[in-house]
Amino acid sequence: MVKLSVVVPFFNVQRYAPDALRSLRANARDDFEFLLVDDCSTDGTPEILRRAVREVPGAVLLRHERNSGLATARNTGLDAARGEYVAFLDGDDWLAPGHFAQVLSVIEELGCDFVRTDHIRCTGSERSVQRVPVGRRGEVLRPRDAILPADRSTSVDYPYAWAGMYHRRLAERGLLRFTDGLRTAEDRPWIWRLHREADSFAVVGGTPGIFYRRGVASSLTHIGDMRQLDFIRAFDQVIEETAKDPEADRLMPKAVRTYCAIIAHHVGSAERFEPVVARKLRTWSAAALRRLPQDVLADALDGMDARRAAVLRRLRRRPALVGAGVPA
Repeated sequence: MVKLSVVVPFFNVQRYAPDALRSLRANARDDFEFLLVDDCSTDGTPEILRRAVREVPGAVLLRHERNSGLATARNTGLDAARGEYVAFLDGDDWLAPGHFAQVLSVIEELGCDFVRTDHIRCTGSERSVQRVPVGRRGEVLRPRDAILPADRSTSVDYPYAWAGMYHRRLAERGLLRFTDGLRTAEDRPWIWRLHREADSFAVVGGTPGIFYRRGVASSLTHIGDMRQLDFIRAFDQVIEETAKDPEADRLMPKAVRTYCAIIAHHVGSAERFEPVVARKLRTWSAAALRRLPQDVLADALDGMDARRAAVLRRLRRRPALVGAGVPA
């Protein structure tokens, strides 16, 4: 039986894919499989991946005939996964040797649904350790309890799918699937659903073994086009699903406050967007604020710092436009 399936999407990352693939080779085991999903790359990535199937033990190549985005590429890998456990890696990141074996030993010992790991953020030559915002390490916890408090950074604010490992039973319950077509913030509905509906999790201590590359020119976080605005669709989904939760009254303030913080961040750096996208950002963000439960929104604004609260209150006062909703 395959013990671990690792889903690795790639799209036009010919410069970085060799690092990711070398690190997979340094993590290979006879009972591991690496599902390499080529999301219809148009550069040299497909040839690199074809070679990898011959050179990386356990590598399996899956290819999209059209570009579908990271969320759908991850789902393609999940559909093909055979492992008892599942993990993720992005095609422009890389791992320390033996990382997966170490994390696997922890999740098997603890017997929980999933584990979360710290990571190292790499921006050029700079390195910094980014920690899961959960204080208790190496013990089994209830994911729902790690959503709150609303006014602090918590486990749902650390949404990276690749920073962890997940038991197959979560996939069988549908908790590991991403919303098809989301082109950014695809981890946000996913991490919230995981914390609301999974039964147990833990945070792995020790030295981080995953390296997250920031500042990649092709990354959506650095491209100011319409795809960036999918964060609104993503957080609308978080709000809609949280509103149906039996503890919605307790959890909604955190969901609303996080949504507001993300809107304020994007609007506050609107100059990086193309002009037409910046206009839609403001219009759609104003409409999103009006869709939120207004009493919860008022409390969230009162609890935020003055600068961000002022940005959001200005947006809230913008006149509503017909057809200002976000296209499905």
